[in-house]
Amino acid sequence: MINSGDTAWVLISTALVILMTPAVGFFYGGMVRKKSILSTIMMCFAALFLVSLQWVLIGFTLAFGPTKGGLIGGLSWLGLNGVGQLPNLDYAATIPALCFMVFQAAFAIVTPSLIVGAFVERIKFSAFLIFTVLWSTFIYDPVAHWVWGMGGWLRNLGALDFAGGTVVHITAGFSALAIAMVIGKRIGYGKDNMEPSNIPLVVLGAVLLWFGWFGFNGGSALAANGLAVSAFVVTNTAAAAAALVWMILSWLHRRPSVLGVATGAVVGLVAITPASGYVNPLSAIAIGGVAAVISYYMIVLRMKFRIDESLDAFACHGMGGLWGALATGIFAEKAINPAGANGLLFGNPHLFWVQLVSVIVIASFSFVASYVLATLIDLFIGLRVTENEELVGLDISQHAESI
Repeated sequence: MINSGDTAWVLISTALVILMTPAVGFFYGGMVRKKSILSTIMMCFAALFLVSLQWVLIGFTLAFGPTKGGLIGGLSWLGLNGVGQLPNLDYAATIPALCFMVFQAAFAIVTPSLIVGAFVERIKFSAFLIFTVLWSTFIYDPVAHWVWGMGGWLRNLGALDFAGGTVVHITAGFSALAIAMVIGKRIGYGKDNMEPSNIPLVVLGAVLLWFGWFGFNGGSALAANGLAVSAFVVTNTAAAAAALVWMILSWLHRRPSVLGVATGAVVGLVAITPASGYVNPLSAIAIGGVAAVISYYMIVLRMKFRIDESLDAFACHGMGGLWGALATGIFAEKAINPAGANGLLFGNPHLFWVQLVSVIVIASFSFVASYVLATLIDLFIGLRVTENEELVGLDISQHAESI
């Protein structure tokens, strides 16, 4: 039976999550050099309209359609055939199936925009468009089915991911590392000044992400109930803890960085995502604080090895999501969500091992499949702009515009 309050909350949450995609554009756009700000924002905006169509046509049925061996959804819901105004009792009993579909579309849309940080300032726009559609179809959709689809093999194994730590952040983060390795470093990396061009734009993006994340996690309750409130509270708490810890770390090393605090807040949001429907606020503090330490030093390590994964999608989303998924196996408790499971600290080590398996499988699949996909695109049409186009900047060379 449809509940109007639940439907209203999920629709509002959907709008909040859709806002996160242009927010990623601002967040990343402020981090690049002035000559590629528009290009960076454009790629995130393109993800919004490309994946919106892909999801309606084929993505939703691949991710949530009747399972084919636990690996992929069947094509019976192709073009949203049979997905209407009545609830699908398997997924959300109190909202229309179309409402569930569009909420999940928002997740599918934002995920490829996170990968943009890996290849800013040097990728062909045409190559980006092709990569995004293929990546969504062959990487995101199968993983979403494994974890969230009825009959998905990781779901059947007992893996927990309340709002996308594995499905969204691990896939995006490890895919970002893969494509960065294929496309190579920016010209002048390690020699030229590549400082962020607009830190206020980064902060604006981070604030909009923080705001949108309440829909990301709170909306994943799929109802206007106590679980949505709990997810809302722990989301805010983890972000605050991570921002504080990041500020302390940057202060110890040099100065309390504005860019760093904005990044830290996002890392906390990433880490709490898979656990948000299963943990209490004190656990959220631990999850956010530890995530900041992991991601901060992963960036330090990445710089030491001179890998130009430009805006640290791997360190922030890949490693933050990885820690959050494992932390779910540690801190989850059925007192918060009876539909979940107790974690390691509540007497159930089995959940931790299930989470570990899901992390290893999804990280490995995302990295290898993205590496192959990027290599094939590079082989057939080329991933990278010419040297002259890169030096001019992608705003001019790809879009004939400048700020």
